Amino acid sequence: MSSRENRIDRRQFLKTTATAGVAGIFASAGCRKKTSDAESVDSDTMAQPQQGVFPNVPRRKLGKTGVDVSCLSLGTMFNLVESQIVLERSLQWGVNYWDTANSYAGGNSELGIGKFLAKNPERRKELFIVSKASGAGRPKDIERRLQTSLERMNTEYIDLYYGIHGLSNPKQLTDELKQWAEDAKKRKLIRFLGFSTHRNMAKCLIAAAKLDWIDALMTSYNFRLMQDDEMQAAVEACHKAGIGLIAMKTQAHGQKIRGEKSKKLFDHFLQRGFTPGQAKIKIVLQDERFSSACVGMESVARVTTNVAAVLDKTKLTREDMAVFEKFAKSTCSGYCAGCGDICNSALPDVSCVSDVMRYLMYYNNYGQRTLARQLFATIPADTRARLALADYSRAEVICPQKMPIKKLISEAVRKLA
Repeated sequence: MSSRENRIDRRQFLKTTATAGVAGIFASAGCRKKTSDAESVDSDTMAQPQQGVFPNVPRRKLGKTGVDVSCLSLGTMFNLVESQIVLERSLQWGVNYWDTANSYAGGNSELGIGKFLAKNPERRKELFIVSKASGAGRPKDIERRLQTSLERMNTEYIDLYYGIHGLSNPKQLTDELKQWAEDAKKRKLIRFLGFSTHRNMAKCLIAAAKLDWIDALMTSYNFRLMQDDEMQAAVEACHKAGIGLIAMKTQAHGQKIRGEKSKKLFDHFLQRGFTPGQAKIKIVLQDERFSSACVGMESVARVTTNVAAVLDKTKLTREDMAVFEKFAKSTCSGYCAGCGDICNSALPDVSCVSDVMRYLMYYNNYGQRTLARQLFATIPADTRARLALADYSRAEVICPQKMPIKKLISEAVRKLA
């Protein structure tokens, strides 16, 4: 089979789905997965989703847990109560890893999963549900978040629980957290424990690799961050330690990166038969150290497009990798890599610069304006007041990405305050 025949051409895919329905294009591409009534399910894996005419995305082992999860996971930072069709359709494609958090959509993300399971309790065994203890620090706060999440989602247990949502300092990985996790597992409230991180990621991953009680974690990882040697070493350390790795922020959205450089990236991958967004997922999943790529998918169209990228068997070439590397280097000044400790060393009185950059990215690139403003409002008032007055010159000099920090912080204050 030629590489062209082996690829689900995105342009043809979109054209066909508009007329014949999503199942037809994948069946015609030879992607339909057959199952047998005699097919058994290992006790350490999730039950297989209902197949029908929908091909299922591949699965990978989640580190030392031994559990198989879909290599594409559903990020649900939106109101699932009003988006039940997204849950149904994702599961039809075999996307059984659902990622949520106590804080997402003001609780309506978890409540939406609860609504789905109330109507379809038999589907729980097919799912690998992940949630996070948003804003919690001490074990008693984590416990409260967990109990709330269990109640909202109409489930007796959560498969993977991130006791720390947004780890930035390895010192947060305490013995008290370890003891709480062991107790929660004994009570069968959680199966596995981990954390998420999008600031100082490499340091957090290196610390996790030295512990024997972190089962899995989710970290920012994309075509930009994979150029960083320190990040690569940290990923490898976790992989060798058997920690399951989930990639988030796979699209590597920058601050208003447009123009000829973006057009060249788009044109290159369009000629290859998929969009840059699909290629960004593919490049992450070609790193087999990662079990899954967590992508926010607020619509059936987005789910279907991303599933197409994952089912597509075309491998990115060295030329494709070089295109991404060149684009990453030429546009680095528009992307915050989350190395918060560097900013903090230059701005001890404003220790939230990388967080503010992320909130601005949510506002500009994700369309999550309300969320961005809510997160910005969690910064102490006196710190927010200092943001507009701080001297960012030294931070701009030492920033590895050479970002115009003062300009971006001013934009964030204007839009988010």
